[in-house]
Amino acid sequence: MKLTRLLQFVSSAPPSVSVEIAANRVAAVSVGESSRKGSVALVVEPLPAGVVTPRLNGTNVADIDKLAEVLVSVLGRLPGRPRRVALAVPDCAAKVALVRLDQVPSRVVELEKLLHWQARKTAPFRSEDTQLAYVGGIQTKSGGREFAVTLMRRDIIEEYEAACTRAGVHAGIVDLSSFGLINAVLASGASHHGDWLLVHAASGYCSLAVVREGRLVLFRVRVSDGAEELVDVVHQTRMYYEDRLAGAGFCNAYLFCDVEAIGAEKARELRLTLESGLGIPVEDVALSIPLASLGYASELTELAIAPVGLLWRERDSVAASG
Repeated sequence: MKLTRLLQFVSSAPPSVSVEIAANRVAAVSVGESSRKGSVALVVEPLPAGVVTPRLNGTNVADIDKLAEVLVSVLGRLPGRPRRVALAVPDCAAKVALVRLDQVPSRVVELEKLLHWQARKTAPFRSEDTQLAYVGGIQTKSGGREFAVTLMRRDIIEEYEAACTRAGVHAGIVDLSSFGLINAVLASGASHHGDWLLVHAASGYCSLAVVREGRLVLFRVRVSDGAEELVDVVHQTRMYYEDRLAGAGFCNAYLFCDVEAIGAEKARELRLTLESGLGIPVEDVALSIPLASLGYASELTELAIAPVGLLWRERDSVAASG
């Protein structure tokens, strides 16, 4: 599944390095060229409070120089000297809308204009200031199609890009952290014969995604640090899923927690509560690579998942078009 990407390299060659910027840290991953099971390197460094405050409609990077300094540090400890990177940013920095079209224009330009016009109603900023990306979703019974549309203020994207530029790299692909996680689930080879749920508890926000037949059908982001509130959001999402999306129940559920932000004990409690509410086991998002090669404690190796998922999607995209 190829989810949205806000920007794209002119070159068809995918990068080998991916960086995830969160409110509390920067994680950089380098994946070997040969295969998904090639060599992997991970570097993680905390960010001082206030350097990055992800939000939909305001300044995200308060100190571009400090963020660039941390990027230089993490990238400098990876093999080689990367010049291009894929960049994952917090989900709450963008708006994701599911737009249903009864008739899909045959011309890409017309389709983009229509999606922009429909999706802009959901975003609290001017359409002329917006960067848009989209991906095709499920087909409707009437013969139309649904699209997952990502909207992000262009000046916010430029803040993250500016930090990368000052660190000596070009961020040609900018995407959302949860989309990297979703792709990691899809790339793991797990057999999904029905709908599945992803719960992503991050620093300062939580996201929930429902995937059907490899297509995103629901995506919600709530600005919150509380595990208790997340349980309520999951319940509300499940009710919406059953009532409005004709959901027959989840065949799988996955949980990804930023343990540093939430705490190990709360993460365990959250998993047990979700399992009780959903009635099915809640699994970890995993990578089909030997995590021991990362050289980090187990709770830190999880921080490689979203960046690696983004890299895998770019490689799959190039392979499919080649």
